[in-house]
Amino acid sequence: MSEDRTKSDNPERETRILDAASRLMMHYGYDKTTVSDIAQEAGISKGAIYLHFASKDDLFEALLRREMERYTAVWIERLEADPLGGTFAGIYKNTLYAMQSSPLMMALFRRDRRVLGAYARKESSGFALKTESNIALLKMMQSVGAVRQDIKPEIVAHIMTMLSYGLVSMDEVVPVDDIPPFEDIIEGIADLLDRALSTGDNAEAGKQIVLQMIQAASQQFAATTPSEMTET
Repeated sequence: MSEDRTKSDNPERETRILDAASRLMMHYGYDKTTVSDIAQEAGISKGAIYLHFASKDDLFEALLRREMERYTAVWIERLEADPLGGTFAGIYKNTLYAMQSSPLMMALFRRDRRVLGAYARKESSGFALKTESNIALLKMMQSVGAVRQDIKPEIVAHIMTMLSYGLVSMDEVVPVDDIPPFEDIIEGIADLLDRALSTGDNAEAGKQIVLQMIQAASQQFAATTPSEMTET
């Protein structure tokens, strides 16, 4: 696949295409959404789509990039505005609030095959919350005294992944009417994490650490080619 995915310099039309693709794929899923469907939803010809994207995969990868960029921007905005954003609980809470703002990011994290369809077999774990990243973050937070020293980062990181995945997947095992509001659950988990992990010190240092990690990850993501995005 060519790395120069955009052949047209019409950003307004490209936005319409991506918006249409997002609506259809979230409703019908990747497999059931065709390029013709997207063209009709966007109010353009099928040929016009190929002026921007070489294939449906190419289009979807562009949509993933856009959603990741938007998710990251929301995450940073929330983190910077939160006085406790530098605590591990604050980081966790703001990450999930940012993810909640993007249904596609939620689908990626859950590996929702209804939405992702055949693409799920290609999509790597690069878009999900990585346990390795949480371990590195915990160790850095410990180094500045923002997280307790007497905990094993590997164990806590695994528990964090379990909590995150359970949070967005509980509707598969528990009746929806029995699940408390999403915001209340996030705040409850954050409170438990703060009581269990936080030292109460160096929240600002913790905030700077996570902002640096986000910036580094964003730069790496921006340099990633479409083929690297889908390596398994």
